[in-house]
Amino acid sequence: MTAHLSEQQPTRPSVVLTLAHLLERLERSPVAVDPGQYRSVVLHLVQELESVKPDETLSAVLDSYPAAAELYENLQYEHAGLCRSVLEFSMSAELRAKDVIQKARCAADQ
Repeated sequence: MTAHLSEQQPTRPSVVLTLAHLLERLERSPVAVDPGQYRSVVLHLVQELESVKPDETLSAVLDSYPAAAELYENLQYEHAGLCRSVLEFSMSAELRAKDVIQKARCAADQ
């Protein structure tokens, strides 16, 4: 009977998926959201995110739900920095900024 009960319980990834979807809906709601409900969803999602191992399934969920991805990244920040932010975008922005600064310097020298 125990095996039968465990088969009926949702797996962690499905709980994370459900909460991520709910958080995304709350984030994008056109009407005011109850702060208690929002906090409850976030706290529950935090608990679930802390209990799952990073894998392809979690990555797919976070790729699909930006609010959950931001929450996950904030939870991991102490250990991994902006672990879900694409480094290429940051590097590209920095290189463009350097180029603009250099062009501005050259224009000022002329």
